[in-house]
Amino acid sequence: MSHMIGIRREDKNRWERRVPLTPEHVQKLREKHDIETILQPSHIRIFSDQEYLDAGAKIQEDLSQCNVIFAIKEIPVDFFESEKTYVFFSHTIKGQKHNMPMLKKMMDLRCTLIDYEKIIDEQGHRLVFFGRYAGIAGMIDTLWAFGQRLKSRKIDTPFSEIRQTLYYGSLSEIKKQLTIIGRKIETHGLPWSITPLIIGFAGYGNVSKGAQEIIDIFPTKEIRPDEIKSTYEKPSNKKIYKVIFKERDMVKPSKPRNHFDLQDYYHHPEKYVSIMEKHLPYLTILINCIYWDNRYPRFVTKDFVKKYYTNKKTIHLQAIGDISCDINGSIEFTIKATTPDSPVYVYNPLTDTIKDGYNGDGILVMAVDNLPCELPRESSHSFGDALQPFVPALAKTKQPIDFKNYDIPPEIKKAVILYHGELTPQYQYINKYL
Repeated sequence: MSHMIGIRREDKNRWERRVPLTPEHVQKLREKHDIETILQPSHIRIFSDQEYLDAGAKIQEDLSQCNVIFAIKEIPVDFFESEKTYVFFSHTIKGQKHNMPMLKKMMDLRCTLIDYEKIIDEQGHRLVFFGRYAGIAGMIDTLWAFGQRLKSRKIDTPFSEIRQTLYYGSLSEIKKQLTIIGRKIETHGLPWSITPLIIGFAGYGNVSKGAQEIIDIFPTKEIRPDEIKSTYEKPSNKKIYKVIFKERDMVKPSKPRNHFDLQDYYHHPEKYVSIMEKHLPYLTILINCIYWDNRYPRFVTKDFVKKYYTNKKTIHLQAIGDISCDINGSIEFTIKATTPDSPVYVYNPLTDTIKDGYNGDGILVMAVDNLPCELPRESSHSFGDALQPFVPALAKTKQPIDFKNYDIPPEIKKAVILYHGELTPQYQYINKYL
């Protein structure tokens, strides 16, 4: 007897063309595991309906035959059916207010919710993610905006040749062009007015690695946080300097006698304060790739940048690529999420206002909240490769009444937020947001 899974059509916006499983993955599941797939039809999905039909899938609106349904982004409240399992990025683990009605509806219908974000190994590393592609697209879009901003100010650089990620045909095309630009920098150098060009990366996980993958195409020299200031003494205009900030570089204990401890910071972030202000005046671009919630200190505040602009002190910070995109979060003036067709705005710290586009007084902010959709084909392939091994267990394992007896891989079990409509022990804290 074959088992049936469903894939929901993505419709959050016209840019969301990703899929959790590609036609190749669907065909392998059918041939190796006797798992059939039904997909809702879509005219924007990066893989056509015909490609899925050729892989042996069915295309139809009705997914009621499927006990397990996969998606990418949040699902509308009127889509859910009683007693079914849904696997998607729910954006509920921080108690996100806008998704609590969705979670309540799933609870009322006794649904099971599995969130990709919490599929982790024993070391806590995420196993199913788009992070690398968020970093790649975010870095490219930030460099594009930076290049256009310089061009509008009559500063000629090779960065003006970069396009937004979504206007390239593939990642290989992007890397080919950036390699050519890198050779120009190495040969002719950058204008001394923007030298040294220092790019800081807050974080060192999958998102940061993706962003660094792009910057490392250029002639790059890595420096330590304690070398940032001295880099100004004898800079090269034929290199881009990159610096990676780990937690100990960004915060310190609020009590001077205490020493930094990573696990203590994770469990008691309220005991720490940001020290990023000592680094920011020397950076040209900051790429924010770090997890944040409101327990943690902010790394860039409105007061800090206002102080510098008011006193007309030298501040080289031109742009922030806020890939994490926490609204009013670690970057306080990430006031809104942007979209691929309008990815940046300028924040004016003196007026506390924003202006869409890359022109204007202040700091450029790139804050697209679904960056991997700008590389839908490559990111879907990578995501599906990671997800596919877990699908057979999800499709074939029966769900007992008691969650303790739910015999699925431990990596998946950690990601079960709701089980038959009830919050599992690990996620009971979400009750306070309901």
